[in-house]
Amino acid sequence: MPKLKDTYPLYLNNKAAQPNTDLEVTDKYTGEVAFRTALATPDVIEEAIAGAVRATEPMAKMASFERQDVLQHCVSRFRERYDELAYSLCVEAGKPIKDAEGEVDRLIDTFKIAAEESTRNYGEVQPLDISARAKGYMGMWKRVPIGPCSFISPFNFPLNLAAHKIAPAIAVGCPFVMKPASKTPLGAIIMGEVLAETDLPEGAFSILPASRDGADLFTTDERLKLLSFTGSPGVGWDLKAKAGKKPVILELGGNAAVIVDKDADLDHALERIIFGAFYQSGQSCIGVQRIIIHEDVYERFKAMLVEKTASLVAGDPKGRDTFIGPMISEKEAGRLKGWIDDAVSGGAKLLCGGGLEGAMLEATLLENVPAKADANWEEAFGPLANLSSFSDFYEALDQVNNSKFGLQAGIFTRDIHQVLDAWDTLDVGGVVVNDVSSYRVDNMPYGGVKDSGLGREGIRFAMEDMTEIRNLVIRRA
Repeated sequence: MPKLKDTYPLYLNNKAAQPNTDLEVTDKYTGEVAFRTALATPDVIEEAIAGAVRATEPMAKMASFERQDVLQHCVSRFRERYDELAYSLCVEAGKPIKDAEGEVDRLIDTFKIAAEESTRNYGEVQPLDISARAKGYMGMWKRVPIGPCSFISPFNFPLNLAAHKIAPAIAVGCPFVMKPASKTPLGAIIMGEVLAETDLPEGAFSILPASRDGADLFTTDERLKLLSFTGSPGVGWDLKAKAGKKPVILELGGNAAVIVDKDADLDHALERIIFGAFYQSGQSCIGVQRIIIHEDVYERFKAMLVEKTASLVAGDPKGRDTFIGPMISEKEAGRLKGWIDDAVSGGAKLLCGGGLEGAMLEATLLENVPAKADANWEEAFGPLANLSSFSDFYEALDQVNNSKFGLQAGIFTRDIHQVLDAWDTLDVGGVVVNDVSSYRVDNMPYGGVKDSGLGREGIRFAMEDMTEIRNLVIRRA
């Protein structure tokens, strides 16, 4: 396997800088320090924002083919560094190696899509002569970069969720400063290393690991014209309140549900739900947390789920047979274990799992969890799924909607009428049919409603957020 360095820099105004080695990053399976990286202080963040402001005009003036060249360079280099990128995820995030490789694939896809979209930033010619006073006038509009952007990315997808901010910013010509998660900064640092090989204008990007307490400027500085945050709802809504006049894009949490109707292909549903609930130890905001099963197939499908869940291989994420690796920290594993125990004390039935050793929490299935128990009502963000039954499909839709979150939902059914009714009824950002809520392709509009956030990611949709419409009116004399 590739070998990680002992220390890594941050990237300030396109260049590597090593002001300190204050941030220790652990191997999430062994708990040992894997490497150290620089931690940005407020004065470094200030310098980065000032650099982004200086880069605003030269970035906006880049030709679309030049921005495309930068993105295509990244695609090429990420392919060359595939094994290194996957191994870094395995170490710093505790992500099983097969999941890590899947995320590198998505990183490459995301930059590839952005390279394609970078030359498609279209406008429109608009007729204005809708009344006598506008005779002889014509209008047109185009999209222009919004300016310096602030990005804050989470620990669970250190490559791809950072890519969903970085790639569209380059595609439209916005300079940016990024704060990666302190537990998993290496993926973004490697992206900075690759971007530093390009001809982007000085100040076009800064990659700055920083403590939460020291990173207020990412949110409050008025020179930053957009904030895009992915992370927990509590932090996200707090940042929005502090962001001032700038637009804010929030991709937050969820307790996603899937419906398994009586006509579903249960073998297919089993395979996909096990993946959706437990891949990368359930640490996904659209991971399957609530499994709602028709009463006619409930007992049969429950038995299938329990048998498959109990057979999942847990252990060192570097092993190719490992399906369940560690959670991001012992603290988070202990939190979820407490939720499981509280649910059982409140009347839920433990079907399998529930054991905890360090940061390793067993894949867990619960049955009949009280609706407002933390294990059901809040975002588990770990290897836990809850089973319940329904008799009427529209009752199941109500169960899905009985949540403060609304990211995505999955439905296993063969009835197209029910599919269309679900699409109309479910208060979520996306409905996935015959697959799980955690299915995502990187060019589709992705985001949620209610406490799950504001705005949409997906390259073309993020590019819209990172641009503003500028109108032109011409009077034909």
